[in-house]
Amino acid sequence: MTDKPRVYVTDFIAEPCEIERRILGDIAEVVALDVPNETELPGQIEDATAIMMYHCVEMSKPLINSLRNCKLIIRCGVGYDNIDIDAAFARGIPVANVPDYGTEEVADSAIGMALALARGIHLHNIRLQREERNWTHHAAVPLARLRDRTFGIVGLGRIGGAVALRAKSLGMNVAFFDPYIADGIDKSLGIRRMESLDELLCISHILSLHTPGSTETQNLLNADAISLLPKGAFLINTARGTITDPNAIIDALACGHLAGAAIDVLPKEPPPPDSAFLKAWRDPSHPAFSRLILNPHGAFYSEEGMDDMRIKGSENCRRAILGEAIRNVVNGL
Repeated sequence: MTDKPRVYVTDFIAEPCEIERRILGDIAEVVALDVPNETELPGQIEDATAIMMYHCVEMSKPLINSLRNCKLIIRCGVGYDNIDIDAAFARGIPVANVPDYGTEEVADSAIGMALALARGIHLHNIRLQREERNWTHHAAVPLARLRDRTFGIVGLGRIGGAVALRAKSLGMNVAFFDPYIADGIDKSLGIRRMESLDELLCISHILSLHTPGSTETQNLLNADAISLLPKGAFLINTARGTITDPNAIIDALACGHLAGAAIDVLPKEPPPPDSAFLKAWRDPSHPAFSRLILNPHGAFYSEEGMDDMRIKGSENCRRAILGEAIRNVVNGL
């Protein structure tokens, strides 16, 4: 045992925690729990001075209320929808995130997925694997030139802005909807602002989602919303799984309204093996088999990005322990 403050890394990062100990080791004991879910946290974190957490666990009100002397809960990532920030506020515990660690990676992934779909790359690859004699472009007919088509973005934060710049470089007309962004960002980026989500949906050849997961964005892209997209549109989600309705995506692919979808995030990860979404994706007779790209919540990843989230998360814990100003607080403390 030690009298040093304790910083718990709840999930995702296992021992030996070299980065965390390099930054915190002189002032705190770092303990990596590496639990698969929050049910294993009670009895282990109550004495925490700071908690570093990722996306495998939820920090619920009962867990937060069990903390005796916690100075910071930090979500080492962008989204913090797995933390009860109101309960933390009531206890006077700041909650912070690392909003900038994977900006390039997620933006690159969104554009890569969009190109793989809209240029027929994914479709051709799948078809050739199944039909060796189908050595022709006909399977992807019709494909539209991307220049001057509309690339729609929902949520123009750091990642949405990075995606906008990448889409502009392809010669696409970029439009966005984000009611929380101040006036003028459209002018500085040279893109078009839409006054409503419906307006954006109706013109988007490619739609890319970059909003937080919240009650406001729950099922934002449901069947009704998807139906507003032009026939033959492509849907990209590298944000939060709760924003889209997986079954609505499958239905839209089945009827041909969506020409393709690329999904990096799902409401439940991993999804149940018997989910209709997975069954359609794995069924060679279903259009989703060749028109749906499914990734395992990996758009954020690069070696540099992983280091960024660990370093910035550890540095914020150090500030909290030393009584310095904490960066990127999201719950108003």
